[in-house]
Amino acid sequence: MLVLYWTFCGVTMDACDVKMYYIIIKDPGLPTVLKHVGHICYIQESRYMSRLSRSEFPQELPVICMGSSLDSLLKVNDLKPVTAKEAELLQALGEDSERLKWYLERDALDTALGLTKDAPVTVELDGKWLQGIVRYVGRMTEPKYPDPIVGTFFGIELQGEDKGKGPTDGTYLSKTLFPCKKDCGIFAPFSRVKPMVSKPKFVSKCLTFPAAQLATQPSPQQAHHQPLSTGDRVTFFMDEDILHGMVMDLEEKEGRTLVIISTDRDEKITLPLDSVIKGELLQHEPEPMETDKAIMPMEEVHPLGLGVDSLVEVTLAIGPGYGTIRWIGTLPGQKGTYAGLELEDGYTGVSNGTFKDHRFFRCLPRQGLFVKLLSCRPDSRFQGAADIQNERASANVLQERQVVRSPGALPSSPIASEQVERMLIGRMKGIQGHINSCYMDSALFSLFSCSSVLDSLLFKSTEPRDAPIQSTLLHDIVNPLRSKGFVEGRHIMKLRQQLQELGYCHTFTTEEKDPEEFLTLIMHHIFCLDPLLKLSAGGKVQDSYCYQIFLDNNHSLVLPTVQHLLEHSFHSAGLKLAEVPSCLILQMPRFGKKFKMFQKIIPSLELDITDLLSEGPQQCVLCGQLAYEECVDCFRDPVFSRTGFKVFCRTCSSQVHSHPERLSHSPSPLQLPEGYPAPTTLRAPPPAPPRERLELFAVLCIETSHYVSFIKHGPNSTDWIFFDSMADRHGERDGFNIPQVEACPEIGMYLVMSPAELANQVPRDMKGVAKRLFCDAYMYLYQSTSISLYR
Repeated sequence: MLVLYWTFCGVTMDACDVKMYYIIIKDPGLPTVLKHVGHICYIQESRYMSRLSRSEFPQELPVICMGSSLDSLLKVNDLKPVTAKEAELLQALGEDSERLKWYLERDALDTALGLTKDAPVTVELDGKWLQGIVRYVGRMTEPKYPDPIVGTFFGIELQGEDKGKGPTDGTYLSKTLFPCKKDCGIFAPFSRVKPMVSKPKFVSKCLTFPAAQLATQPSPQQAHHQPLSTGDRVTFFMDEDILHGMVMDLEEKEGRTLVIISTDRDEKITLPLDSVIKGELLQHEPEPMETDKAIMPMEEVHPLGLGVDSLVEVTLAIGPGYGTIRWIGTLPGQKGTYAGLELEDGYTGVSNGTFKDHRFFRCLPRQGLFVKLLSCRPDSRFQGAADIQNERASANVLQERQVVRSPGALPSSPIASEQVERMLIGRMKGIQGHINSCYMDSALFSLFSCSSVLDSLLFKSTEPRDAPIQSTLLHDIVNPLRSKGFVEGRHIMKLRQQLQELGYCHTFTTEEKDPEEFLTLIMHHIFCLDPLLKLSAGGKVQDSYCYQIFLDNNHSLVLPTVQHLLEHSFHSAGLKLAEVPSCLILQMPRFGKKFKMFQKIIPSLELDITDLLSEGPQQCVLCGQLAYEECVDCFRDPVFSRTGFKVFCRTCSSQVHSHPERLSHSPSPLQLPEGYPAPTTLRAPPPAPPRERLELFAVLCIETSHYVSFIKHGPNSTDWIFFDSMADRHGERDGFNIPQVEACPEIGMYLVMSPAELANQVPRDMKGVAKRLFCDAYMYLYQSTSISLYR
């Protein structure tokens, strides 16, 4: 399907032909330097259509690389289509490696596509960021044969205190591209330019999503947003001063909305709409200074539980703006409780975290904004109504437990199934691997991307020495993963360094570990989480965080499900569950990282643990009524079922054990809750008890010492994604790993096969990544959707 839409994107018109552009994303293994990853290449559309007529899905394309006039036959899988405008922006970058880096990150490229003249920006020069306004967008030279395009640059006129710090007056090679004073201009590629105000992101027609998915629905806040109108009070900044005024008129000019403002200084000025903030967010009142409280009193809380580090949304003149709460408290001369926001890139504030010469938090200049706390609302891009209710409930529970922490420092909500494709699928998604970190990357992604079962780790009280570890896990890993879909490798390395520096292990930053070693460390030794498992054996209860499945030599299993493995392991070890676990972490039966006991293991999407509980009502395996007895000797009796614990009502137990072959069996009474079943006036049998089930949410797999993970993110059989923190790599020793998350709906096809069909599947011929799930499973993660709400 990929090639079908290429004909609509990446085109540029010459006199009589159309060219389609690509960027090389994988090393084609060709000797010339003109075919390295990150290089731009192209093909004439007429030639492409001719090739398409011979093959519906061509595997190779004869492209021409920039700087060459000769064809190069490259594999389609080594190329990614880009628009002509994207190709021109990328061509302005001098190195192939830099070009690939900025293409993969996408956000800066998409933002650059929407930058226009007169947009306020910051531009990097010699490591410093200077303020300016875009005065020119285009090429600095004409294309040289045989190349059809050259790089697109931004000509920026420096402003304010940064005037005079530039290298040009807007002239290049004796040609004036834009006029400005001497040393007040800069020409820069998009990688060195950041917008200071919100711009609508350019949506490329080359996206692989269906067009219907690009039409996103507006949030409730956006739907009810009132545009700026005559008479509104507004806030804006000029030369580092925060000013206020009233809107006199709005006018359209060259496709932009301009606001005519009468300032409080009796001046009349005209500003772009996106440089104005609606309302007097920082209106000064002539009242005596009250207090310099830096922390909000606990009784003054946001009704939705928002607090420090919460991702929030506020209404600006241009519409919703997004940021993170960095401080909550009272401001000098102001009534009420305020929040200090650090706005996201692309939104313009009025402060660097200071107010009236008092510093309350730190951020870049004009990235800070003080607003009334009650004007903040949860970020609608990531949270729905249910999430807000959950956050409020979590805040109430924490207050009841009197956990000492920063107010409102709650984790973001897990990524919902309907958000997975938009937020997680693609390259440079998930958690970036670095130096043998795949075990940690896969474990953290499995636990926190789409599940909240162990979110208590992120906000429970800890020892002071371990607080930095918890902070890194919450603020640098989990929240970015859930809000942006990506975590840089440096944050994982920071966590590893903290674990090493605190003496938990002196090789955390260099050597590979096992997932269970890492998980036990953070759950038990660092956060002192109550054990996830309580195992009953011989009347005694043992605690554990993970369960390793062991089997005896008489198991007779060939192609087992996880349900079969757990039941056989519990039977052979004489174990029961003392209670329903909120999270069950199962290690598959294998010895080391190479030897596997089974060539394939069938995932059980649900684990029925009713018969594994030491107490609680159970159903008779024959009639379905309330069971009163269990017979471990009947466990392998194929008359009832191929495997599983056998529990019976009194009538069925009497009949079963009257058979000559079972006279030697010794059924034992089941432990029922006191008072169960409740007495009834009718002589009817007790009702069938409910089943206790756990649902699968993640699987960690290993092959040749490399860990990856699968996530079951929704109710459908095709709702699977595959994550590899080191799926690809750019560069050698000084390069970086490229993490990737991909949808793998093909798994659903194998889950509905009969055991006989599945046994006949040759692993190397299984579609997509299904082989890795069925053949390389290392650890299964299950959760209780009911118990996890209370733990």
